[in-house]
Amino acid sequence: MDTKLLRLLENDCTLTREQLASMADMTVEEVNAAIKEYEEKKIVLGYKAIVDWDRTDRESVTALIEVKVTPQRGEGFDRVAERIYQYDEVESVYLMSGAFDLTVIISGRTLREVAEFVGQRLATLEDVTGTATHFILKKYKEKHLIFEKREEQERELIFT
Repeated sequence: MDTKLLRLLENDCTLTREQLASMADMTVEEVNAAIKEYEEKKIVLGYKAIVDWDRTDRESVTALIEVKVTPQRGEGFDRVAERIYQYDEVESVYLMSGAFDLTVIISGRTLREVAEFVGQRLATLEDVTGTATHFILKKYKEKHLIFEKREEQERELIFT
């Protein structure tokens, strides 16, 4: 499988089919067929914009949660991960190597909302044996995209 088209889609899914065809050295028909196949085979799961929410008036908090779990016989970590990713607050779940088993990324409106999710929903799951929550204070880069510095507003000083 040639991954050039996939890399182009991952980098900028707003490109037109004509642009993709030109950049991938394919015809538009080949691009359309390939994308249809990628979507049917769940190679391409969806298309998303990366939003710098700090530039909007929407308040939100993102947390990375280290989760230790007891793996289940015959299912390993999959059953526990599936239970966790069913929650609406959960953006991502990753199986990890090292000191903990799963990384869970969640978002909420406030620190309290995130803390309540961890304390009332996540930590109380039967196979969860421990959690450690880390709040993301500032994003610098995500999915190869750099979050640019906000231009500082000029301050007006008034002397009396």
